Amino acid sequence: MRRTYLDHAATTPVDPEVAAAMARVLREVPGNPSSIYAEGRRARSLVDEAREQVAAAIGADPAEVVFTSGGTEADNLALRGVLAAREGEADGLVVSTIEHHAVLDTAEDLERHGRARVTRIGVGRDGLVDPADVARAIEPRTALVSIMHANNEIGTIEPIAEIGEICRAKGVTFHTDAVQSVGVLPFDVRTLPVDLVSVNAHKFYGPKGVGALYVRSGTRCATVQTGGGQEKGRRTGTENVPGIVALGAAMRIASERRERDARRLSALRDRIVDGVRARIPGAVLTGHPTRRLPNNASFCFPGTQGESLVVALDLEGIAASSGSACTSGSTEPSHVLTAIGLERSVAQGSLRLTVGRGTTDEDVDRLLEVLPRVVARLRAVSEETVTVPS
Repeated sequence: MRRTYLDHAATTPVDPEVAAAMARVLREVPGNPSSIYAEGRRARSLVDEAREQVAAAIGADPAEVVFTSGGTEADNLALRGVLAAREGEADGLVVSTIEHHAVLDTAEDLERHGRARVTRIGVGRDGLVDPADVARAIEPRTALVSIMHANNEIGTIEPIAEIGEICRAKGVTFHTDAVQSVGVLPFDVRTLPVDLVSVNAHKFYGPKGVGALYVRSGTRCATVQTGGGQEKGRRTGTENVPGIVALGAAMRIASERRERDARRLSALRDRIVDGVRARIPGAVLTGHPTRRLPNNASFCFPGTQGESLVVALDLEGIAASSGSACTSGSTEPSHVLTAIGLERSVAQGSLRLTVGRGTTDEDVDRLLEVLPRVVARLRAVSEETVTVPS
C-alpha cells in the first residue's frame, strides 16, 4: 500500500540535498569547531557558513543567530534568558493561551518558581490574538511578550507585526515562536519588530535535533546553562556541526522555494478544505479561514474521537494527526481547541492535515475518498454505543 503522508506540521522529510550535506560532514569533518588546528578550523568555517545562511534567510546579521538543539530549547532560552537578564528589574511575562507547550510549560515553570508573573491572554474563535489585548496586558514590570507567529495545530497566522510595534512602543522585549512559519511564510527581521525568534530545522525539511534562536543585537538575554562558552556564551556546548550545516542548507533551500511552494501547497490545502466540507456533514474547520498557513487544513468532526480517526486513517495508509505531535496520545482535547471555545464533544474529534513538498493531487484524491467513510463509520459506532447508568 502506498503511504500518504499528511503530517508535515509534526515533521517534514529531510530534503535529499540537506541529507547529503549532513552526510558529507559526518564522513569528512571530524574536527571540533573550538579547536585551532586545521580540522577544527574547517568545522568552524562550516558553522560560520551555516550561520550566514540562516541569517540571510530571515534578514539578520550572522552574529544574531544562536544555534540550539531545536525549537523547544530556543523557546526556553528566549523566555528564561530574558527573565534572567531582567531579574530584579522586571518579571512580567505575557503569553497567549494557544502557545506551544514549549512556551506555556516554560512560563508555568517560571511562575511556579517565583521567577515570573505570567499573564495569559485569550484568543478569538478563529485563534487570533487581539493586539489590543496584548497592549492591555503590558504593565511597567513586563519584561517579555511571547506570541507565536503561526499556530502549529490550527494554522492561524498571528498579527505579530502589530504586536511587535506595541511592544516596541512600550519598551518591552518581544519573542515569537516561528517554528511553523519560517521557511513557509515571508519573514524578515529588518521589517518585523521582533527581538527573538525561534526556528526548528525539521519543520522545513532539515533534520531533527537542531534549531536556532535569533536574538536582535542589543536584546538582553542571559545564558541559561553553563559550560565551555560556545555561541559567544549564549548557548554553551560543542556545536552540532552536521546538524548546523543541514539547518543552513535547509533554510537556504526553503527560502529559494518558498513562493512557488506556498502557491502549490495553498491549492492542495484548499482542495482538502473544500472537499471535506462538501463530503462530510458537520465538519468544523478550525483556525482562521484565510489567515492560515498555506499547508494547514484542520477540522473537528463531532461524533468521532481524534485518536480513532488517526488510527483508522493509518490503517488506510494515510498519516495524519489529531493535533500537536508533542501531545499525541492524550485523551483530553487540545488546549488550543478549548482555548478557541470549542465544546469538548466537538474538540475531541480533531484532525490536522498538513501537506508538503511531496504531496500530490492523487494524495488529496485518496484522502477525500477515504476520510468520509472513516468519519461515517466512526460516527455510526459512536451512535451505537450505549451508556449504562451507574
